This record gives sequence, structure tokens and C-alpha cells, in this order.
Amino acid sequence: MADTAEHYRIADLSLADWGRREIELAENEMPGLMEIRAIYGKSKPMRGARLAGCLSITIQTAVFIETMILLGAEVSFSSCNVVSSQDHACAALVASGVSIFAWKGETQEEYDWCMRQTLFAFPSKEPCNMLLDDGGDLNKLVHEHYPHLLPGIKGLSEETTTGITVLRHMLRNEELKIPVINVNDSVTKCKFDNLYGNRESLLDGLKRATDVMIAGKVAVVAGFGDVGKGSASSLRSLGARVIITEVDPINALQAAMEGYEVTTMEKACIEGQLFVTTTGCCDIITGEHFIHMKDDAILCNVGHFDVEIDVQWLKANAVSVVHIKPEVDRYLLSNGRHLILLANGRVANLGCANGHPSFVMSSSFSNQALAQIELWTAEPTLPVGIHRLSKQLDEQVARFHLKKLGVELTLLNKKQSDYLGIPIEGPYKADDYRY
Repeated sequence: MADTAEHYRIADLSLADWGRREIELAENEMPGLMEIRAIYGKSKPMRGARLAGCLSITIQTAVFIETMILLGAEVSFSSCNVVSSQDHACAALVASGVSIFAWKGETQEEYDWCMRQTLFAFPSKEPCNMLLDDGGDLNKLVHEHYPHLLPGIKGLSEETTTGITVLRHMLRNEELKIPVINVNDSVTKCKFDNLYGNRESLLDGLKRATDVMIAGKVAVVAGFGDVGKGSASSLRSLGARVIITEVDPINALQAAMEGYEVTTMEKACIEGQLFVTTTGCCDIITGEHFIHMKDDAILCNVGHFDVEIDVQWLKANAVSVVHIKPEVDRYLLSNGRHLILLANGRVANLGCANGHPSFVMSSSFSNQALAQIELWTAEPTLPVGIHRLSKQLDEQVARFHLKKLGVELTLLNKKQSDYLGIPIEGPYKADDYRY
């Protein structure tokens, strides 16, 4: 597809009313973004920003996008994954005048085309001057194919572990040309979205896709980072016996002290009936593992990219494949056993379900909004590198969500403050955001 000056491309604009009703429902569960609207809605700190974004276009993302518009930004968004768009969310945004290029079930060519459109589809007819990414594809596209835009871009905020890994590699190789705020490692993102979000959305995807009984199953979770911790916790809560595989000794020790068995995939593949990859790395489950798995073992990935499960091996070596329903395929191997693959090895909690709940995404997107404000309003512009939001802002995001849960904080008195040697309002400075 050639680049065009289209305003949008989505699946079905007639879904807009449905999407709008769900957006209104989600707003009540996203107190962080509502608070940011209240604080910054009048001053509009993002005025003049033309934000090109690459995120899963869900109902929750729609609330975030409309928040950025209320803060003064022009926006244009595509999806960060070919299976993660919600078509009714896309339709509701387009119906309100937002430039959206996304639909569920894109081809790789369509995915790339959609990203390219977001760089230029603004009412002002000028190219983007801000970036927001989830996984690193948009940043890679601009650096490799549109380097002439980089001098005019004030910064990028990145959502995921995968994207931050790519950015750190670029920084080491002196390839990174713009300042970045690492949203993923804000505590109110990684310890909430990654952990509590996956704790709920993984099982939602598994249940919708397969109706499988979790209790009594042997589940194998590859990786015990925050995503793996949430995934393992949810599986164990429903009665699965959970096995962990890990490369990191600290994570492995944590898993062992939580009571999980920790072993290698070579051993776990023989026992497991349900496999979940959460690592962000490639070749976690390969042909060498598939051939030893039990009949109708279920394979799913909640890492960002489709590289953790070797889907190409399955396609090349399976005797046959039956498409059960959208995002569920059953492969027959030459040994007579079947394997059930969810979402073609992509993010199963979005491909087979609706992703994380609104409340936890409010925390993540509050960080994104604050990161964008920080990047856009910083004078002078932040230096090229990878930065973080201040601990003070991280705590503020948490505060935004406490009232909704009925939580009351205990405040230090002066004696306690003096005893600890910290001010009553906390020890952190507003400019304390750099590594």
C-alpha cells in the first residue's frame, strides 16, 4: 500500500455508537485519566503537539486518546499489534473526528501501512512532533525510514518492556536520536499493569478461547517477571499446578520461594497441559518442545511480539490444522498429538479477550499522559537518552486511584517525619526523573 492523506481506515464505522457507550462506561473506571483531565484540561499543556501513537486501540486506549486531545494535542494512532484492535473503539474515535488507522486482523503489510499514516494525518497538515509507542515499532519506523522527521520530534514515551529493550540497544549503539521517557518502568505501570492486569486478562482470554478447566491442570509459565508473576498467580488461584521456567537467578529464586516448581522447558514440556510465554524473548517454545507435549496442550503468549512460540515450525511441520474459531487453531502433529494455539502466537489476552481492565489501564495511561506533558513542555528539551518520571509523579498516579477504592492514607506527624529524616510530603524532588 502506498502512503496516502487519508483521515482514517478502520473496519466498520457503524460500530461507533457501541464503542461510545463502552467508552463512557470505562471512564468511570479510569480515575487517573479523569483527574488529569480536571487538572490540565483548562491549561492544555499539549497545545501544539502532534502526537503519533502506536498502541492497542481498545476502549481504554480511546479514553486515553481523548484525554490527550482534551489536553490540547492533535493525535493520530495505529495499533501496535495486528490482533489487538477493538473495532468498536476505533469506530467511536473516528466518529468523533480522530485519525485512527487500525482494525482487528490486519496483515503485516497493512500494519506497516497504518503506522506510516499516523506520522502525517493531522488537521494542521504538518507531520508529527511527538511519538508514543508500545513495543518499539513506531520508533524503529521513524528512525529507519523517516529520519528527516527526527529533528522536529521533541520526544517519545514507551509503554512496554519489549520496546525499552530495543531502545536501550539503540542507545548503546548510539542510534537513538530523540529523548525517551520509559513509562514501562514506572512502578504504577510495571507493578500494576504488568502484574495485576495480566492476572485478570490472561484467564479471560483462556476461558473465552477454550472454555478449559484450569483446576487440576499443569500450567507452565515461561518467565517470572511482573507479567509472569501475574500469570502464575492467576493460574494457581484457580487450582492449576504451576511450573516456572526462568533465565534470571533472582526471578527463579523468587518463584521458588513463592512455592512454584522451577525447571527448564525441556523438562516442563513433558508435563505441561497449558503453556504461557511472558518473556519478550524469542524461541521460548520450539519444535523440540512441541513433539513432547501432551495431546491438546494449549499454547498462548502474552508477550508483545509473536516470537516466543515457534509458530512457523508448527505451520511447516504439522500434518494438518483445523481453524476452530477466530484466534483458536488446532494443529495435528506427525506423532498423532494435537496442539491448540491461541491468537497465532500473539498477545492472547487481547487477541482472545479484551485485554486489561479499565482501572489498571488508567494507571498505565496516567503515566503516559504525564510523560507526554513532561517531554513536550520541558525547557530546554530533554537530552537524548532514556529517562523516567519522578518518584513524586509515580506516587501521584497512585494517589489518583486511591479515592476510587476507598483508601485513606496515614500521614506522618512532625515527630515521625523528624525521626525518619524525611519531609511529611515525601523525600522526592519533582525533577528527579533521570536515570
